Amino acid sequence: MLLLLPNGPLNAQKIGLVLSGGGASGLSHIGVLKALEENNIPIDYIAGTSIGSLIGAYYAIGYTPKQIEELVKTTFFQSITRGDLPAKYEYMVKKRDDYASWVTFKLNFTDHYLKNLPTNVINSIPIDYYLMETFAGVSNQVNNNFDSLFVPFRCVASDVANKKSISFKDGDLASCVRASMSYPFYLRPISIDGKLLFDGGLYNNFPTDVMYNEFNPDFIIGSNVAEKNGAPDDDNLYSQLRNLLMNQTNFNPVCENGILIEPWSDVSIFNFDNAQRLIDSGYYSTLRAIPLIKKQISAGAVTQTLEERRQKFKTYQNLKNITYNNLEVHGYNDRQKNFISNSLFYKNKPFTIDQLKKRYFRLAGDDKIKNIFPISTIDTVTKKYTLKLYGKKEKPFYLDAGAILSNRPISEAFIGIQYNYLGKIGTSFYANGYLGKLYSGTHAHLRFDFPGKDPFYLEPSFTYSRWDYYSSSVLFYDFLKPAYLIQEDKYGEMKIGIPVGNISQANFAAGYTEWTNQYYQNDVFTRLDTTDKTYFDYAYLQANYTINTLNRKMYATEGLYLNARIRYLEGRESHIPGNTSIDTLTFRNVTQSPWLQLKLTVDNYIKTSKSFKIGVFGEGVYSTQSFFSNYQATILSAPAFNPTPESQTFFIDAYRAHNYLATGLKFIVTPIKNVDIRTEAYLFQPINSILKTSTGGSEYSSPFLYRHFIGLAAAVYNSPIGPISVGLNYYDQNDNSFSFFFHIGYIIFNRKSID
Repeated sequence: MLLLLPNGPLNAQKIGLVLSGGGASGLSHIGVLKALEENNIPIDYIAGTSIGSLIGAYYAIGYTPKQIEELVKTTFFQSITRGDLPAKYEYMVKKRDDYASWVTFKLNFTDHYLKNLPTNVINSIPIDYYLMETFAGVSNQVNNNFDSLFVPFRCVASDVANKKSISFKDGDLASCVRASMSYPFYLRPISIDGKLLFDGGLYNNFPTDVMYNEFNPDFIIGSNVAEKNGAPDDDNLYSQLRNLLMNQTNFNPVCENGILIEPWSDVSIFNFDNAQRLIDSGYYSTLRAIPLIKKQISAGAVTQTLEERRQKFKTYQNLKNITYNNLEVHGYNDRQKNFISNSLFYKNKPFTIDQLKKRYFRLAGDDKIKNIFPISTIDTVTKKYTLKLYGKKEKPFYLDAGAILSNRPISEAFIGIQYNYLGKIGTSFYANGYLGKLYSGTHAHLRFDFPGKDPFYLEPSFTYSRWDYYSSSVLFYDFLKPAYLIQEDKYGEMKIGIPVGNISQANFAAGYTEWTNQYYQNDVFTRLDTTDKTYFDYAYLQANYTINTLNRKMYATEGLYLNARIRYLEGRESHIPGNTSIDTLTFRNVTQSPWLQLKLTVDNYIKTSKSFKIGVFGEGVYSTQSFFSNYQATILSAPAFNPTPESQTFFIDAYRAHNYLATGLKFIVTPIKNVDIRTEAYLFQPINSILKTSTGGSEYSSPFLYRHFIGLAAAVYNSPIGPISVGLNYYDQNDNSFSFFFHIGYIIFNRKSID
């Protein structure tokens, strides 16, 4: 829709551009800027709200419409609008381990329960840093005076305490834009001059009054993509909150001459996936309005002059000019400030903004930090920069809850709790518990994070696990017989870890394990029979190198996982035969030959298009391990190949070997958001298969004599609490090789000591 209030051509006129709020729809403003500049329509002033303030600020610091268009279509921009960091900026060494949790509650038991409710949906740390990095150079070079920008600029935020709109004409540009974008319950509000500020669209979603009062232009061009408030619906919480929080806005230009452009913008408020369509909508809507605009404007902008003026601001945008000589930390006690300073400001030596990024996201990845908001300031005399950080520590308690619900008897409940303490070093205590037919167990660890130029952590831990493959077996699968197997695994471990870049880490561990297995060596047994028992007590040393950029902890579709491990292990075997056993002699504490094991796993996803990905999997194991006292004990201790979720819940002899190679290929189609159709096929190639002798012992087959296949076809809905999957699995064992499998939740267990 176009609203034109003509009054004849204007002479020596000044033109103001007003950009409304509207969430993702505001990307249409880029097309408006593009069309105006291509047609030499000058923009002398610019004012915006929310997303309009962001697009307007880009233009105000000298970005061309083309640059802005390219920027908002990057995966980086789309990631930060969701509160995510691109994988290369995540700090893997600080990521919490993967468990079966659906949801995590962050709690402070000394607070009223209402204060423990989350106040925002997305993590604001990525976008806070990005805005600082984008606008700090220009803002400081013009002494934080918005009239001195490439285009004089205004943006608005909402002071909800005083129920009024605030217009910014100076100050830290990044902070002002960020305040203008603080959509309630989505993005955390920030404080400026002691006032907690929210999205400018609450009280003024189309700031033509600000444009008119601050700049008094002769002509106003308005671009409006704001969603109009409908009547509140008693079944729609969003519509109720919107009507409670937002004032009705006048979307007409308020000066004598003005035009209103309303591009197509029918997308959800936080959906930035349709960037190009929105930009095109703004562009073509503006092109249709150009003849009417030119009737009111007597002179166009000179392209050469625009480029000459932009050159000056390009130098201001150069981040190489920013080096920090000072650091100020606000919102933390002295011990916490010490931790933060040691994480960023090594021995008080100046650091560049490029060096800051890596350190900053290392710090932000710490689960003891709730938020940090960065502001860069410059001393006008010395031209030295100071980094100011404002933030809060995270609530001290994390409570994790989850479950596995399945058509097979492997369902279980999961709960975990973590306590965090932030001092000169970071300390956390974590404990969890699983309870189910297949798996029951607990894991606890204490972690100490030491900050500095070369940060590292120490983590002592204890794990107890009980696996009951008999109770969780589906007995009509022939390949599961004999199904009776109960494992108990108790081990303690001391680990030291160091980051290797942002997305990888190396860790070194030493541990001791008491491992018990109860089993029958034949198919024929009754409840009155006693099982064989094998005990293996061993110590181990291991080193791991891991890269992990996968986008999900289960059913990933993007990223890379690589794990390389070397392990040295030695221990003693004890065996007590049951009444059905082939063996008749009991022996205790027989030393097994020490062995060395090397293992490499790679899982990589290739994005061929938006809706189609290919995954490539590879795994190899080399071991000098020798046989145990009988075949079953040997198989129990052999490395297992379990590439699919369901295969983790079976004990299948054929997919175990001391040395093997394995590969897999995955095809993933995403017809609609968060729904994947997965087809996976794996080849398992033992170097020498482990065979059972006639006397119940073990022997190797000829090299490469046997190979086995595993397949999966599944539909997966990646819900907010975890995957919901239904599928068909294939194991090339015999007539009953296919199994139907349904589950809700993460099939993730505490790590076995032998794995």
